[in-house]
Amino acid sequence: MKDNIRTRRSSKPHHTEHHRSQRIGWLRAAVLGANDGIVSTASLVMGVAAAEASTHSILLAGLAGLVAGAMSMAAGEYVSVSSQSDTEHADLEVERQELEDDPEHELIELTNIYVKRGLERPLARQVAEQLMAHDALGAHARDELGITETATARPVQAALTSALTFSLGAVLPLLVVALVPASSLLWSVALVALLCLAASGALAARAGGAPVGVAAFRVTFWGALAMAMTTAVGALFGVTTG
Repeated sequence: MKDNIRTRRSSKPHHTEHHRSQRIGWLRAAVLGANDGIVSTASLVMGVAAAEASTHSILLAGLAGLVAGAMSMAAGEYVSVSSQSDTEHADLEVERQELEDDPEHELIELTNIYVKRGLERPLARQVAEQLMAHDALGAHARDELGITETATARPVQAALTSALTFSLGAVLPLLVVALVPASSLLWSVALVALLCLAASGALAARAGGAPVGVAAFRVTFWGALAMAMTTAVGALFGVTTG
């Protein structure tokens, strides 16, 4: 009988949870880079094409936009995420000093945090004491400052991811320019760009566990608006170039 009970217990499937929050840092940079590469490069080549430029001039403008955009994305991500990282380190240093100067006050502070989250004060005090005994700075970083391993700023990762994904996104409209006749260039670039935007939005939503349809529509709508406006500017102010 006991053997049967053990067999039934062991046959139960293991409960496994798959969370996606650890993907936030690189997923944000990847989606932003790819979408920006597609939208900005497609808009640029469509604007130049609407001004009746030659295929060579359109390709040259697109390549210049790819390089400039990738470097701009990398620099912008690195600077902004580095600023976030500097702030996190400064806050952690302040917290480390406070733990050295007045650990009792920090214990009370952590206890109050847990009380606000629903624990009875005696239990909150016990939890705070045990966590601080294990890793005081880690406990305060997580529960007081909101700094976790998942959300920690990684400037180099963000910069490289943005530059690489921007370049990959920008290559797509440039391939269309190189392969499609000039007579159908505008519509071909627009169609490919919108399809790629919809796909990237759907993939990003799926990776992040968000609704696929909403994400795909959102990205496609704003991409179409950007390309339409740039094309209108090129047609309105453009001049024929050799």
